[in-house]
This record gives sequence, structure tokens and C-alpha cells, in this order.
Amino acid sequence: MISPVLQDDRVMLSPLTSTNYKELIDIALQDKLVQYSPSEINTPNSLRNYVEIALQQAKAGTSIPYIIYDKKFNKYAGSTRFMNINLKNKVLHIGSTWIGKEFHGTGLNSHMKELMLTYAFNTLGFEKVEFRVDERNIASRKAIEKLGCTLEGILRKNVYLLDGFKRNTCCYGLLKNEWAAKQ
Repeated sequence: MISPVLQDDRVMLSPLTSTNYKELIDIALQDKLVQYSPSEINTPNSLRNYVEIALQQAKAGTSIPYIIYDKKFNKYAGSTRFMNINLKNKVLHIGSTWIGKEFHGTGLNSHMKELMLTYAFNTLGFEKVEFRVDERNIASRKAIEKLGCTLEGILRKNVYLLDGFKRNTCCYGLLKNEWAAKQ
């Protein structure tokens, strides 16, 4: 699947590579950055492994990973991806998103998600985009709900986190016609 650069006046999403991920090492080292995620990124080796897995998924056609560049602050900010790509059913997830704490609440995430949703629906022709988030991650849940997503259900105790906690996962969905009505 093609992974073009997606950008607006605020953010640039470029394909994540086996070399540019190094721009994210300092961000990935931030304390509890991905506390609600099962992904380990808090050492240079674990971040490299995380990226290698994302690139393997991209090669298999199930993922399109991006590195996030914040144009307002002229800095790399984190990573995100299209994932669990299901071409037959025209459904994909936006997830594995993490941005440095200094970018939280700045509007960066909204710009990013708008670009990704527009690309998924209008260019790639997907009919539904899903998001999965830890039930306790209220900030992420509110951000997803602001995009117009509907809580479709909660998977109970379905994912182990790095600290051994087994989380409940909220499943959100957004249909193409719902997105079009917002535009």
C-alpha cells in the first residue's frame, strides 16, 4: 500500500523508516508516554524493535506507519499509523499513536487525525475507520469522540499492558458518510 507524505500547514506525516525513527528516541524516553499501550518504546532498542515490527506490517500490507513532524514547533513529535488494514471489508484502524508530552493539548493530534481520516476515506476509499483505546485513557477517548466517532463497545480485559495490568479496550468507529457529513 502506498505511503505518501500527508501534510497541512501544521503537521507533516512522512513514512516511518529504519533510519528516521532515531529522531524520536528522546521523545520515546519520556516517562509513562505510552502507559495505556502494550507497546514498549522507552529504550533505543525497544523503539528500534517497535519500528521493525511496524515496517514488517507495512511490507505485509496491513499497516502504514508514519513519523510525525510538528511544523509549528519545527520538531519531530511522535509516531502514528494506519493498521489492521482490511481491504476486503474496507476497514482500517488508526492507532499506535504517541506524541511527546510537550505536544499534548496543542492541536497537533487533531490536525493529524483529520489528515489521516480524509486520506483513508477520500483517497484510499475505506468505508470505516476504527480506533482502539484503553478505557482509562480519558484524554484520548475525548479526542476520538470530538472527531465524531461512536463508541461501539468495550472489549473487557483483552490486552495486557507492560506493567501486567489487563485493560478494557474501548472500540470506536467512524463511517465514511459520517465523516462526509462533518466536512
